[in-house]
Amino acid sequence: MFFAQDHGFMAHALRLAEKGLDTTTPNPRVGCVLVKDGRIVGEGWHERAGEPHAEIHALRAAGAQAQGAVAYVTLEPCSHHGRTPPCAAALIDAKVARVVAAMQDPNPLVAGNGLSMLELAGIPTACGLLEQEARRLNAGFISRMVRGRPWLRVKIAASLDGKTALNNGKSQWITGPSARHDVQALRARSCAMLTGVGTVLADDPQLTVREIETPRQPLRVVVDSRLQTPTGAKILHGGGTLIAAMAGVDSRKAEHLRAAGAEVLELPERDGHVDLAALLAELGRRGINEVTAEAGARLNGALLKAGLVDEIVLYLAPILMGDKARGLFDLPELAEMAGKRHLRVLDTRQVGQDLRLTLVPTETAA
Repeated sequence: MFFAQDHGFMAHALRLAEKGLDTTTPNPRVGCVLVKDGRIVGEGWHERAGEPHAEIHALRAAGAQAQGAVAYVTLEPCSHHGRTPPCAAALIDAKVARVVAAMQDPNPLVAGNGLSMLELAGIPTACGLLEQEARRLNAGFISRMVRGRPWLRVKIAASLDGKTALNNGKSQWITGPSARHDVQALRARSCAMLTGVGTVLADDPQLTVREIETPRQPLRVVVDSRLQTPTGAKILHGGGTLIAAMAGVDSRKAEHLRAAGAEVLELPERDGHVDLAALLAELGRRGINEVTAEAGARLNGALLKAGLVDEIVLYLAPILMGDKARGLFDLPELAEMAGKRHLRVLDTRQVGQDLRLTLVPTETAA
């Protein structure tokens, strides 16, 4: 059961959780608000993995006023000893009067145990307030806990006629500076950036976070079945690069890339290329929550055909590039409209002179 004031305080807790958008990986983003007599007496958010959780920050801020307060938490308080002690126990020790959680923790180590611990201690709980907003905030963490792989976002910049590059491969710049700056925020929140060797050969991208302050750079992953990445490619600069190749590739090429600072990961083959599902499963095992792909039509199409795309962020520029230019996804030709792929629009907004659409395949939306 929820009360009228609960919604406002949980919304505030979600805003606090967003402050950890770029920093909490591999942990979830969590905010906590402690309220007593209708007034906030303590608040906090999880800032970095290994550091105190949101509840602990809020309890420290509230001090003695935590006793008898209502705790609003965007994720069920943890019940196990990880890098830090269980937050459910801390709330019990502080003698809070009630705990409201936006959603249950999908981590099997918690999964309802935190709320049960509180109930057994005589503290009433309620769960499910603004749950969809909380799930959206931690889509990557939930995906890794439930499916064993990261949430995959495909970012594309395109003209109004759906073209991503000229026929000769040139693509800089389709969108304006505001959209390109907006992309840096997507990179900053991502645990890994994914691209294909074709993009590396054509554009020589760095795929690093620039223009905005960030405490870390995402892992850069190149799908390169036959190890064609040049050892002088910019994506190898600064470390933190994983080359995903098919098992049994040329060992000399692999050693040259390792000498250039890359990790070469050999994966199973599927249809003559790297098994993309196996790659995402490996990234999940490494604690990667969110992956953003910035690639060409071939890899974008392969990811979509494999059912691995969870979200598409499409920046549409008010320009036309012509029929011969390259498209968004390399997909087979349809003979019937019944074969069309459906997407659901989550958000539409203008960024500078460009339009940003956030979409999900309908199977993901379901």
